[in-house]
Amino acid sequence: MTDTLLPLFDEQPSLPGHPERPSHLERVVADSSDRVAWLRARSRGITATDVAKLSTPRSIDAAAREKWFGSRFSGNAYTDHGKQREPEIATWVEQQHGIAPSSLLFRAERDPRHLATPDGLTVTDAGALVLAEIKTTNKPWRSIPRHYLRQIWWQQYVLGAERTLFVWEQHEEFVPVGEPECRWVDRDDDAIEVLIGLAGQLVTAIQTLASRPR
Repeated sequence: MTDTLLPLFDEQPSLPGHPERPSHLERVVADSSDRVAWLRARSRGITATDVAKLSTPRSIDAAAREKWFGSRFSGNAYTDHGKQREPEIATWVEQQHGIAPSSLLFRAERDPRHLATPDGLTVTDAGALVLAEIKTTNKPWRSIPRHYLRQIWWQQYVLGAERTLFVWEQHEEFVPVGEPECRWVDRDDDAIEVLIGLAGQLVTAIQTLASRPR
């Protein structure tokens, strides 16, 4: 991470407000279709992917080092398969559940450093924002893995959503097995507050790394 990115991890002033809650579309930061701009924006804040890793002090330290120094992981056959299958699964989600694919990166109203890119979103007739998150797996899941729940709750917090459709497609040797499975996940404000606290610890850990002599 370069010095030009450091200021975003400093304390941020409150954004100018309006009497009514701003729309999620007023908080778009970048679009993953412009990958360079999207990656740059993500590097300057705390994303759902970052928060998904936070569970212990050791995990916070590891996430801070990865955020500051960068990750050596550039993908593997499993991540490549997921990227390949995601558009197909997103089409299924839209056809079956009416949730449109999304490639937008959003910031939270509460803190502009808090970021998320849900795989899908739609606004219901009642005005509620609903999200979708898509995964692929080579193992059957009886329940949603905990780190994915953290990712989902963070996205709900950033967007202001109440529900997320978690969708996963199982594969064997990278060949899909049947149709995707899905489960609704409701917003959990208690869990979200814990995640916000962990994200604050992550920012502090990054600031500590940034302050060390080079």
